[in-house]
This record gives sequence, structure tokens and C-alpha cells, in this order.
Amino acid sequence: TPGSNRQNRKHLHLYSSYKFKSLTKLKRIQRNQSINQPDELLHHTTIYIKMDPFKLIKSVYSVILLIFSIVLISGMIATKQTNLSENAHPAAAYCLLWAAIIWLTMVEGGQASLVGLVPVNAELYANSHPKAYKCTQITNKGDNLDRYLLGRQFMVVLVVFCVNISGGPIGGAEIWGFPAWLKGIFLEAGLAMILLTCNIGQLASQVNASLCMLDYTDNYFALFTLWVAMAIEFSGLLHASYLVQLAVAALAGKKIESNEEPRSVGASIFFFARCLASLAILCFCLAVTFESLFAGKTTMWEGVPPTVAVIVFFILMALVGMLEGMQVAFFAVAKLPKSERGSSPFAIKTCELLFRGEGYNMPAFMVGRQLCVVSCMFFIARVTSLNYPEGETIFGVSAGLQSFFELGFLGALITTILASISWQLVASAFPMLFL
Repeated sequence: TPGSNRQNRKHLHLYSSYKFKSLTKLKRIQRNQSINQPDELLHHTTIYIKMDPFKLIKSVYSVILLIFSIVLISGMIATKQTNLSENAHPAAAYCLLWAAIIWLTMVEGGQASLVGLVPVNAELYANSHPKAYKCTQITNKGDNLDRYLLGRQFMVVLVVFCVNISGGPIGGAEIWGFPAWLKGIFLEAGLAMILLTCNIGQLASQVNASLCMLDYTDNYFALFTLWVAMAIEFSGLLHASYLVQLAVAALAGKKIESNEEPRSVGASIFFFARCLASLAILCFCLAVTFESLFAGKTTMWEGVPPTVAVIVFFILMALVGMLEGMQVAFFAVAKLPKSERGSSPFAIKTCELLFRGEGYNMPAFMVGRQLCVVSCMFFIARVTSLNYPEGETIFGVSAGLQSFFELGFLGALITTILASISWQLVASAFPMLFL
């Protein structure tokens, strides 16, 4: 570590409070170089937002809509007109809702921080930010960062399903004499929950974490979230996605890059055993979901035919997958010169739109994409969550297992593997073809 301890602490205070020079950081990452000297990368940054009347109007009404959404969801819970508050107690719904949102802030912010800290020499902040150092010691070892990202993806989907359980309105909900069109937009279409989840749980935390990566992860909450994500991956619940990765790599004729030594025979047996177990669990989740959809026993809106519900399910899964894959593909082509971005008319037009002007279209896409993904996930949660009459079960399972099925976790697992991770892997292997 260069310099004295006092100088290092000074540098790291600046580093945790201000951002990288983005161009220098990008070039370092592209060359796969580590950041060992903080001086050249740190600068005091004052961010000025050019505020015109149009932006001011958007900012004001966005805040108003967010406050209205929070009040509306709170009122629905208090009057026992959401799924959990009706079946349990409003206090349980409040606790689950805000616990899920608060945890989502760390899941999303932790990702931005831990990915951004990869090229930084961890010894620079070992003393000043010990808990952040513990986090990066885990994620920077071997392929642990990929394992963490796999586990946290399931956590994101699971949180969205928990918000839907606690804040999703029951059928025929009435509150404060609102007209039907207003209830249809904010309650039945889920706009209130979407605005709450995106604005508080995702976008704000991602922005703050990207600017203060060390401070955001220098706590036991971040370390605990990291361990939970790693435990989810280790459990093998999502290992079916690795089979997709292997298939995509075989089709692409590429070797899967790894930062670890080849697996031993025992490790390979353990790995593929988890892959097969995950595949079996995924198939069972699909069987339960489709049986319930065709039987009309999900929380899908009343009056929607089962066939239409199945079609909507596939459309929503494809939309989420496309949005997830586009993010990966866009980051991949951003590193390529214009001459290497292919000759496909669609790819060329997409890149021209994405990188036009002063570079605002890429962040704008990321914000819009976040809203679209969360919207689709809420709709998927509504389509796939089971809703059987009391005493009736699917496939003759026990009442306790039926209650577990109706929590919506089966839909969360299907969404994570088939609508999120698999598409990301395909886009990573074929970014230009994806565009």
C-alpha cells in the first residue's frame, strides 16, 4: 500500500464519499487492470443537474405519486384488503412489506458496490472499512462474485413476490370512495407497489451505492445479505441455470471462463447432482403452476380464461427475459468500437439510439428497464400465485405444503431461472446476435 496510513485513510475517505473518474475506471476495467493508486482516480465531484421546467414538473409529480402510493398501500393494509392482512393481521403485512423493501435496498445497492469494487486493491481499505473488506474478500475470490450475483437475483424476485403478498389488493377492494379507473391503475394494475418498490427499494439505493461503494457495504447488514445470497447459490436451488450456461457455451463453441481450478471428480459429482435436483424442482414448479393456471385457481384477474392466462404468462416471461438480456448485451457492446458492432440493421439502429448524444440514453434505458422488469414481475406474481379454496390441495399434497405453494415462491423460482438468469447467459454469449 503506497504512502503512510494517515494518507491512506485520507484517500479512502475521499474514495468512499466521491466517485471514480468514470472514463479512467472504464479503461482500467477494459484492460483488466487493478486499481492500486487512489490519487489519480479520486476527485472532488459536485454534480449539477440542469433543471428546466419540464424536469421540475416530472420530479414534483413523481414525488407526489410515490407519497400517494405509500399512503394508498398503507390504507389497504390497515383495512385488511390485501392478501396477507386479510389472512393474518395488518401488523404482519406492514412488517413484511417494509422488511422486504429495506432488504431490497441492500440487495440492489450491494450489487452496485461489490461489482464496482472488483478492480480496486482491497488492501487500500482493509483498516478504514473492515466490513466492506470482508465482503470483497469473499466476492473477489475465484468465481464467488458470479455465485453472489446468481443468489441475489433470486432474492430480488423473492422480495417482489413478498411485496405482492403483503401489499397486493384482494378482489373487490374499496378504499376512500376512489373511482374505478383510479383503483384499476394503482391497485389492480399494481402501479402503487411498482412505484414503491422501484423508487425506494431499487433506484435510489443503486445510485447511492454507486457513488459511495465502500460506505454502503461497510456494515453487517451488507455482510449478512452477501452470505444469504451465497447460501442460496450453494443450496443448488438455481443450479438449473448452469445447465443453460453449459448449453449456450456449447452452441457458441466457447469455453466457459473461470477464475478457479478445474473441479475434482467429487466436486463435479456434487455440482451436477445439484443441477439435476434444481432441474427436477423447476419442472415440479412448472407442473404446479400450469395445473393451477388451466384450472383457473391462481390470483389472476377474474374473467380471464385459463388459456389466455397461460399466454399472458409466457409473454411476461419473455418480456422480463428480453429486458434482462438487453442490459447484459448493452454493457457488452458499450466496450466495442463502432466498427465492431456488427452489420445487422437492428443492432446498428439499437446502438445508434443507445449511444446518441451525450450518453444519457443508456442511463435512461436502465431506469425505464427497471420499472418495466418490476412491473412484469408483479404481473407474473399475480398470474402464478396459487389461490385454491380452503381444504382443497393440488396433487393431493398436505395442507401445510399447499399453504407454502400459495405464498408464490414457486413463481419466484420459475421467474429467476427461466425469465432472468437464462436470458442473461444467452445475451452474455451472443451480445450482437441478441441485439
